[in-house]
Amino acid sequence: MALGSSSCQKALQNRGLHPDYSGPTYEVTGKKALIVTTSHAVLNKPGETDGDPTGVFASEMTIPYYDFLDADMEVHVASVQGGEIPIDPQSFKPALRAPEDERYLEDPIFQAKTTNSIPVAEVDFKDYDVVFFSGGWGAAYDMSQSEVIAEKVSDAYYASDVIYGSVCHGALAFTSAKDKNGQPLVQGRTMTGVTQGQLDQLNIAFTPKHPEEELVKAGANYQCSTGRRDFFQTLTVVDEEERFVTGQNQNSSHETAYQIMRILAAQNP
Repeated sequence: MALGSSSCQKALQNRGLHPDYSGPTYEVTGKKALIVTTSHAVLNKPGETDGDPTGVFASEMTIPYYDFLDADMEVHVASVQGGEIPIDPQSFKPALRAPEDERYLEDPIFQAKTTNSIPVAEVDFKDYDVVFFSGGWGAAYDMSQSEVIAEKVSDAYYASDVIYGSVCHGALAFTSAKDKNGQPLVQGRTMTGVTQGQLDQLNIAFTPKHPEEELVKAGANYQCSTGRRDFFQTLTVVDEEERFVTGQNQNSSHETAYQIMRILAAQNP
């Protein structure tokens, strides 16, 4: 990386982008995690197929992956449709990269997992201790809209002790899931996802689903941190039952992963 890019990266981190994690660590050896991403690769409008390339925002996938892996967890990678995961090229710009993105770019094992991701229809969430939904603009097109995801989220919630995590648009994976009475599973739960303010400030002209709006419509107790630029804010919240751990945006990825591991460790003291 060029010196200028490195300096810009550090300046953005000082403003709040991808903060380092310095909190406690937890014993979770042998636990299993599944990272789930979008399969949608284009910022297109209804009826159109052309648009700017998009997908998962890299750090929202790489940070939880390596946090779980480095804690001696087994980590698998799935996507809505399976196969090659689209990664937003903007997120690999040198100034925007997290250290985990750099690590990914030198990691053939992780790269193979994203080239040949498991279709979400072929995985059983009940086989995992953690199911973590990564965000990015692509998730606005297929997370909330996936009947398969909605059914699997509800099924594993009732049939296992799985902990669900998400950052940014990943929270959309929960908004269509139903409880046993046919009501939104997230109703009454404290949750977060990317703010409408961040979407507006980044001048994204169209995405079909917005996390703040969809969580509120589903009856969640939506929380967020706002500022002059929401892109540099961060917040992680844990629902009252400690089954859903959600992060507001890319800056919340470390804290969200470690809050999940805190809960896992407490389950097996």
